[in-house]
Amino acid sequence: MEVSSNTPAVVTGGASGLGEATARALAAKGAKVAIFDMNEEKGQAVAAELGGIFCKVNVTSEEDVDAGFAKAREAHGQERILVNCAGIGNAMKTASRSKEDGSIKHFPLSAFEFIIQVNLIGTFRCIAKSAAGMLTLDPLSEDGDRGAIVNTASVAAEDGQMGQAAYSASKGGVVGMTLPIARDLMSEGIRVNTILPGIFNTPLMNAAPPQVKEALAASVPFPKRLGYPEEYARLAMCMIETGYFNGEDVRLDGAIRMAPR
Repeated sequence: MEVSSNTPAVVTGGASGLGEATARALAAKGAKVAIFDMNEEKGQAVAAELGGIFCKVNVTSEEDVDAGFAKAREAHGQERILVNCAGIGNAMKTASRSKEDGSIKHFPLSAFEFIIQVNLIGTFRCIAKSAAGMLTLDPLSEDGDRGAIVNTASVAAEDGQMGQAAYSASKGGVVGMTLPIARDLMSEGIRVNTILPGIFNTPLMNAAPPQVKEALAASVPFPKRLGYPEEYARLAMCMIETGYFNGEDVRLDGAIRMAPR
């Protein structure tokens, strides 16, 4: 599907990082971009710069997501593109022993559930509601192309590190549902793909001390650096615009395979 002037698009987590880079790449092609994010100040600023619209959306909230799509569609029309970048992480061992007093604790189930709610269920919520809207559209080509969806997982879906049980489970779920959803939507001309980013230079990573960033960059086989958000955006655009790209989960990681810790 060619992204051209006035193509409606929604990017969750679009106020920063991978989502912002993708929103900018879409807008550069002329797309009308709606940014879903919790960061109102940054989201409003990015949307204004791109000539788009900001919708304050918590993807764990059915009401927020419904309101966000309604606002975006009122402004731009039914989206043909959805890119899911909203997500969070945490780090805690499943069970551990304190080095100080020997006390034992386990991963709080509420914290595990929250990661699943945001990264997995939040992604599926946006997919299902966007796809239902795309079904109302006329096909764009003789192939019957109606729309394209790109999701964000992580290399942790395949080689999660210590403390990443919840995060890896949530991202593994995104990978696991990609092909079934693509099959669900194949007769309607809606393609679904997922990117598994490695270590990227996002605002969250920028908060890390320089020596930590340097060590992480050195661990990447090639190129020995952190990924650029613009590289994620280029792959997302390739998935959106290449009509034969469907049902795939693609690592974007400089060939890294994460160590246990």
